[in-house]
Amino acid sequence: MTTVTDSNATRILVACAALVIILAGIKAAATIVVPFLLALFIAIICSPLIQLLHRWHLPKLAAIGLVILLIVVLGTFFATIVGQSLTDLTRNMPEYQGRINLVVLQLLNWLAEYHLVLEPRQLLSQINPGSAMTLATNLLAGLGTMLTNTFLILLIVVFMLLEAHSIPAKIKLGMKTPEKKLQQVQQFLESVNRYIAIKTMMSALTGLVVGLMLWLLGVSYPLLWGMLAFLLNYIPNIGSIIAAVPAVLVALVDGGLSLALGTTLVFIAVNLLIGNVLEPRFMGRGLGLSTLVVFLSLIFWGWMLGTVGMLLSIPLTMIVKIGLENSPNGRWIAVLLDSEEQTQLRDDLDEPLA
Repeated sequence: MTTVTDSNATRILVACAALVIILAGIKAAATIVVPFLLALFIAIICSPLIQLLHRWHLPKLAAIGLVILLIVVLGTFFATIVGQSLTDLTRNMPEYQGRINLVVLQLLNWLAEYHLVLEPRQLLSQINPGSAMTLATNLLAGLGTMLTNTFLILLIVVFMLLEAHSIPAKIKLGMKTPEKKLQQVQQFLESVNRYIAIKTMMSALTGLVVGLMLWLLGVSYPLLWGMLAFLLNYIPNIGSIIAAVPAVLVALVDGGLSLALGTTLVFIAVNLLIGNVLEPRFMGRGLGLSTLVVFLSLIFWGWMLGTVGMLLSIPLTMIVKIGLENSPNGRWIAVLLDSEEQTQLRDDLDEPLA
């Protein structure tokens, strides 16, 4: 006779097996999935602007065309400038790596004066400071390779935006309890839209300020580091560190320790102001992820989808979390993904799990 425990264990086993098959399918179809995710990401960002233009009595098709044209113009402008900077940096990479290694040797000689002796060859073989710059250039180059499918991505975006208004009607016709399901879907979409829109604005502000300040300081390739700061700001906690390291190394080579220190202070000040003051004020509660989840999601989505997966790791994880938040059976998993502050807030409000 089958017990309830055996039945539950079987369901869990089947669910885990189905999840593995789904993830394997997504990884195998990454070349198709990644353009779709980029298109979805762009469509969500563009949706509020299109609604605003529509409220200004601009026809919906014209509003979509205007937004797509704006994306193409801005994308072409930044791709041209950043691409040139990336090409120059890649060409000069051996020289930068050699000069960085020279700075490390000078530091070791300075430490030796205080009787802290380290073997230079062994240290340089274990730690390659130039690898951080290589990581940054490879990250941007990988994203640029994906954006070669620009026409396909923009075409998907257009169709998504055209179909967006019909989704509520389709849910109403296709569900047994349309009012309840429609409310859940609308709440889910509003939460995702709000998160991505605010995160994009804060990331854009971060990239703009970082690029401007590094240009004023005289650091080479300021637009490149501003773009990197914009992209990696989607990764909380560790994204700003990854973005800062190559810029600080270039500043160290360009102007010595003083310029490197000034560049470090710029990144610290910008991320403290925007990441710890402005963003929480606009973002509100309910979107915190623990540091461990942030790190694991970066590894997981990067393994699944490559460079684009790394850049979209937090938005993708947040979409999963928001979906679990709106599911009575999955809400306990969303609680496990919470940051310490969010867990404390739930405890203070005495929120139930079901």
